[in-house]
Formats: sequence, C-alpha cells, structure tokens
Amino acid sequence: MGARPRLLLRTSEFLWQEGHTAHATEPDAAAYARRILHEVYEDFMRTVLAVPVVVGRKTVRERFAGATSTMTLEGMMGDGKALQMGTSHELGQNFARAFDIGFTDAEGTRRHAWTTSWGGSTRMLGGLVMTHGDDAGLRVPPLLAALQVLVTVVRDGDGVPEAAHRLVDEPGRRGGAGRGSTTAPTPRSVAAPSTPSLKGVPLRVEVGPRDLAEGSVTLARRVPGTKTPVALADVVATAVQALVDDHRALYDEALGRREARTHEVASVEEAVEVAATGWARLPWAAVGVEGEARLAERGVTVRCLVRPGGGVPESDDEPGAIAVVARAY
Repeated sequence: MGARPRLLLRTSEFLWQEGHTAHATEPDAAAYARRILHEVYEDFMRTVLAVPVVVGRKTVRERFAGATSTMTLEGMMGDGKALQMGTSHELGQNFARAFDIGFTDAEGTRRHAWTTSWGGSTRMLGGLVMTHGDDAGLRVPPLLAALQVLVTVVRDGDGVPEAAHRLVDEPGRRGGAGRGSTTAPTPRSVAAPSTPSLKGVPLRVEVGPRDLAEGSVTLARRVPGTKTPVALADVVATAVQALVDDHRALYDEALGRREARTHEVASVEEAVEVAATGWARLPWAAVGVEGEARLAERGVTVRCLVRPGGGVPESDDEPGAIAVVARAY
C-alpha cells in the first residue's frame, strides 16, 4: 500500500514547479544549483512565507536518484516534525549521458553537459499552514496574503459606509503605501468577523458608528489576536506598520519554536528520543551509514548535513559536518 494521502503534502495530484539547466562545466553547474537554492528558494521561504528553513546537503541515502549532490530546505512544522520544502540537485553528467544532452565546445568538440534540476511544489502550502496556523484557522503572512487589509462595516449608521470607502481609497490618494499595504477594493460588511480570521486575513479595519463618532476605527490584527482603536488620520500608517510587524512576528515565532525544540545530542539513541518532539543535531561522524540505517528503522531520518556554524557542506564526507535528525512528513 502507498503512503497515506495528506492534503497538500502527498496527494494523487499536485502542482509542481521545476527547473533544469545545462552547463559547460561542473563548477558552473554547481554554482547555479546553489544560486537557486539560496537566492530563489531560501529567500522566498524566509521573506515571503515567513518560514525559517535549515539549508543543507542530503546524505547519499536521501539523495535524489541519479544526482551527484542534493541540497534541501527543511522547515519545522508546529508539531516538531520536518518538512522538505524544496530541493536543488547537481546531476553531474549522468542524465546528459543517458539522454544525450550535449554541446559543441570552443574547439568544435562535442561534449556532454553538466546539468541541474530543482523544484518545489504545493507542499509549501502545506508547510505554510502547519507552520503558522493556530486553533482559529490560518494565519497568512502579510507579504503573501491575497487580501492584506479588509475594511469591514460592523454596523451601519450615518456616515459609516462613506467613511469605509474613504479608508479604502486613501492609500491610492497618497500615491500608494507600498508592498504589504493593499486594501480590499470595496468595503465589506461582515456579519461574522471570525470568517476572515479563519481564512487568515492579516488585518481588519472595523468601522462602526460608535467609534466613528469619536474619530476612530478598530484595527483587528490576526497574528497577535489584538483589537485596538486607531484614529482615522492614522489608520493607513498604523496598518502598514502592523503588516510589517506581524510578518516578522510570524517568522520569529516559528524560529523560536525551532530553536527551542532542537537539541544537541551525542548518539543515535539520543537522537531518536529527541525526534519524538523535535529535531536533534549530532556529528555526522557519530551517525554514519550504519547509524542512519538504525534511525530509519525507528521512523527517523537524517534530514540534511550542515556545517557547524551553518551552511552547506561541499561534500558528503566534509570533516565536522553536523547531521540534522527528525521525523518528517
């Protein structure tokens, strides 16, 4: 029987983003694979998804079949398990030989290319939900949210719809407030404010006759779960700053959880115990191929190898490499 289906993680159909490149030299291919890893995937996951990821090198056991090197980005989910959120592979000349991918060099000689492959999928959406979601539903990072600020009319009254429309139009009148500050195209009347909270809308501006009479509205922030009155004149500036702060707060919260649930250990047995609730780190030399097989028997894997101070090892046997060990989706 196959693995149990999991929405967005392991289903019969999913959306996949994948890229391939061919290069004249091995160093050029290796550099490009790392460029995608860091400048595209790592940057997107950290800055847009607000998910802190550990970037490392897969072991031979976990490496993509046919690759000479597989690099990965691993995120810790809310339950302490790991999720592989993207990979970048150096394929050497293996696939070039198999599929006759070649080029003619400056001397006119036909040569096989050095190729790369890299990709991500809707697993990232699953990772987003499992990293940031709470008991009230989704919490969507502001930089990613399709709707960042929802202006709602909580109770109709004299001047309330007009005031809501002015709030929606105000960023445009100011020439735009920049990325992370867009509003709904029209004010919406929401009978159940919990609905936008469930869907993860980062900010709600609630407009009602009582607050409006005092020259203010209520700003409801999804991430901290707070509701505070804000003067009408300060709504746009306050909302923009709240989006920035709440995006950072999601990242910091996820990073804090990962740091609190990651422990340095000295043996494979200790790593198995820690992996019940989080991640373990121990010298790869203390694991090795035999230790990795013992971990696998217990449903635990070496997610990746990293350098002691962070960074991706250049080879599988780089001295001092650290194994990051966890249970995974």
